Amino acid sequence: MATEQHSQEGVVKHRHRHEGPQKHIVVFIFSIVLTLIAFAAVAAGGVNPAFAVVLLLVMAVLQVFVQMGFWMHLKDKGHLMPIIFMLGGFFVAGTCIIMALYWVWWD
Repeated sequence: MATEQHSQEGVVKHRHRHEGPQKHIVVFIFSIVLTLIAFAAVAAGGVNPAFAVVLLLVMAVLQVFVQMGFWMHLKDKGHLMPIIFMLGGFFVAGTCIIMALYWVWWD
């Protein structure tokens, strides 16, 4: 919770807000649930392989957002530049992968 401190001049200074472990526990449980869903889809055996691949990709993307947002604290203020650089890296890596696949399959 954010707390306020009054200095001698009457100016209000805000201290850093402390979150506590509640959100981290919830996010940790959510990460475990996502992992168990992905594992169960593969271990079941009777699941359509195309559906299993799509489900695994969706679970992987959700895991990435959860990991970066909460464990790497990218949801907090002041983290715009790391987010921009990571998006740029994803763009460059994706472009390289697409061009490599194009080069191998259609050359």
